[in-house]
Amino acid sequence: MQTTIASLVSAVLAATAVVSAAPLAQDNELANTNNVLEVRYNPAAVDWSKVDWSKVNWSQVDWASVFSSSPPNVVQPPAQEPVPVPQPEVPQPDVLQPNIPQPPPAPIVPPSPPVPSAPPAPPAPPAPSTPPTPPAPPAPPAPPTPPAPVAHDAKVTSSVPVVIVAPPTPTPSSKSVVPVIPSTPPAPIQTSSPNTGANNGGVSTGGRPLWGLTYSPYNADGSCPDVNTVAAQLQKVAAATGHIRLYSTDCSQLSSVLQAITRNNIALDVYAGIWLAAGPTRMQADLDQFVAAAKTYGTGLIKGLSVGNEDISNGMSEATLIGYINQVRARLQAEGLGGIPIYTTEQDAKFSRAMAAASDVVQVNIYAMFDGYFANLDASVKSVIQRANHIKNNVAGGKLVRFGESGWASSGNTGPSPLTLANEISYAQKFKCAAAAAGFEYFYFEAKDAQWKAGAVVSEQNFGIFNAGFTPKFDFGLLNSC
Repeated sequence: MQTTIASLVSAVLAATAVVSAAPLAQDNELANTNNVLEVRYNPAAVDWSKVDWSKVNWSQVDWASVFSSSPPNVVQPPAQEPVPVPQPEVPQPDVLQPNIPQPPPAPIVPPSPPVPSAPPAPPAPPAPSTPPTPPAPPAPPAPPTPPAPVAHDAKVTSSVPVVIVAPPTPTPSSKSVVPVIPSTPPAPIQTSSPNTGANNGGVSTGGRPLWGLTYSPYNADGSCPDVNTVAAQLQKVAAATGHIRLYSTDCSQLSSVLQAITRNNIALDVYAGIWLAAGPTRMQADLDQFVAAAKTYGTGLIKGLSVGNEDISNGMSEATLIGYINQVRARLQAEGLGGIPIYTTEQDAKFSRAMAAASDVVQVNIYAMFDGYFANLDASVKSVIQRANHIKNNVAGGKLVRFGESGWASSGNTGPSPLTLANEISYAQKFKCAAAAAGFEYFYFEAKDAQWKAGAVVSEQNFGIFNAGFTPKFDFGLLNSC
C-alpha cells in the first residue's frame, strides 16, 4: 500500500506544478515576488491544501505506474497548461481554514489495501479524459479559484490622504460535502486562465478584442430581463471579451448570468458585485443572493466579488466601507466560499492604503474624459496608465491592480476632446493596447448604452460598445491592432 500511495502521489504531482505565492507585504510598493514550492518525492512534504486541483491535467497521469510496484523517481510538471475539470455543484470548502485531506477510497482494481496510518493521503483525483486501466476514484472538492454597481459620476484627479479610524457598525442611509462523479462528465466550459494575482507584464485577451467588459443587464425602461434575454446578450458579449463585471445581484442578474453561461456553454468568467449605496438592508439582500447563486451554480465561474463601487466618492466613510468588506468576507468564509477574492472598487484618487490592505485586489476606476484638459486621446490614455502605475507603486502594497472601469462616451459634451463614436473607437483601441502593454487587467466601460439611467446626462447613457438594443456600434475588429 505504501508503494501504491507513493506512486499515486508522484503521478499526481507529475501532472501539476505546485506553486505557492508568499504573502505580500501590504506596504511594499513593488513586492511582486513568487516563491516556488519545491516538489519532492515525499508525500509528507506536500501541503495538499495548496494544490490547485483544477489545474491538474489528468490526461498526463501515468495510471499504469500508479499501481505498479515501483514509484517513478522524478516528478515532472506537465508540458501544457492544465484543462479545468468541472466540479459538481456543491458548496466549496473554506480554503482559509485548515484542510485535512481524508484517505481515498480503495480503487476497484487492484483489491483494496489497508489505509496507512501516516501521512494522510490527499483526496483522490477525478477520472481522466482517457480512462486508465484501473477505475478512477472519486474527485475531491475543488478549491475555489483565486489570482472583477453602477454610477460613476463624481471624478477626482488628485490623491487625498485619509485619516483611518476604527470601523463602526454600518448605519442605514435611506462544510464540506463529498461530491459524486457523474457517469458521463459534462463538457467543461471554456473560460480564460484564472487570475494570477500579480502584474507580470502583458495581458492576453484570449484572441478577443477586450480583456473585460462591465455588464448591466437592465432593459431600456429599467425593467429586469429574463434569463433568455441575458443569454442572448452574453453570447454577443463573448465575441468581444472573456470576462464580465457585474455591479449587483438585483433583478436576479447574478443567477441569470451563471445559469445562461452554464446552460449555453458561453466562454465567460464572472466578477460579481454587491451594491452598498442603498444602505445595509440592500447590501444584505445582495449578499444573500450572492451566496445562494454561488451554492447553486458553483464557484468555478466566479473569479471575484467587489463590495461596493465608488462609495467613498459618494460620501461613505472609509471605516464604514472597510466594515462592509470585512462583513462580507466573514460571511463567505462561514458559508465555505472563502476562496473567492473580495475587494472594493473606487476612483484612483480616493483609494487609500487602508482600503488596499482590506482588499484582495486593488480595483480602480480611472477616466481621462472628465479631466477637461487633454486635447488628444494619446495624452488621455498616457495619463490613465500613469495614474494606474501610481496606485501600483504607492498604494497597492504589491497586490494586483486592475481597472474596474475606463471608457469613452460616443455622445454628449464634456472636456476639449469631443464625445463622438470615432473617439470612442479610438480611445478603446489605444487604451486596450496601453493597458495590456503595462500588464493591467481591465474592465472596459461598458457593454451596452445605459438608456435605463433615466435623467442622467447624455454622456452617461452612451458609453456602450453595443447600443441599447444590443447591436454593435462599430466593428470590434477595429480594436485588434496595436
